[in-house]
Amino acid sequence: MWVRSTMAYRTSFFLSTFGNAAITLLDFVAIWIMFSHVDVLGGFTLPEIALLYGSSSASLGLADLLLGNTDRIGVRIRDGSLDTMLVRPVPVLAQVAADRFALRRVGRIGQGLAVLVWAVSELDVEWTAGKVLLVPLMVLAGAAIFGAVMVAGAAFQFVAGDAAEVQNSFTYGGNTMLQYPPTVFAKDLLRGVTFIVPLAFVNWLPALYVLGRPYPLGLPGWVAFVSPLVAVVVFVPASLAWRAGLRSYRSTGS
Repeated sequence: MWVRSTMAYRTSFFLSTFGNAAITLLDFVAIWIMFSHVDVLGGFTLPEIALLYGSSSASLGLADLLLGNTDRIGVRIRDGSLDTMLVRPVPVLAQVAADRFALRRVGRIGQGLAVLVWAVSELDVEWTAGKVLLVPLMVLAGAAIFGAVMVAGAAFQFVAGDAAEVQNSFTYGGNTMLQYPPTVFAKDLLRGVTFIVPLAFVNWLPALYVLGRPYPLGLPGWVAFVSPLVAVVVFVPASLAWRAGLRSYRSTGS
């Protein structure tokens, strides 16, 4: 329904999609400007950082397209409009995700993929079948990991009320962090995003394997291929937390 509504004004849709892509691309423009003054950042060249940026941006864009509206669950809890979703014969999470579905968010996906393709074409890498497979795999697995974090953040809002910014700090904030090489961050932070909130599996570990670089924490190379498994491991407790939040929900009575 929302897609049909959006496409009723196609010029507006294309302009908003282009604007969405252009605004998010400014993050990479800032990196590009930075490299007009330096040759490397944390030991990484511009194409190598572009690989990180493109994969992370495309992953978040895909997750944001499908589950980005989960950050509005706190508003529905407060105004009682969640009640109408509970009586429909459709899973509540699917309804929340589809509510006000914004097709213009494909702009972020498009610009992320464009930067990723440019990075792959510029990298001086000895491509193998495993590395070629890992590039699309990390985008899809990264989207699943971001999606799991979004679901967990939505579940947290059943307890904390308006906590959308807490969710965004791990998704949009995590995306900004992953656009830069792990070598510029402290090891305590790397441990946190590897073993607690495993955002490092979105692109750092797979991308470093593609680039032939070691991970600062000294993890074995095969962990680059476990991102899909990590996504499943994160999604299970996130979905359980979501169900627990729904069971604990009490209507406002309005």
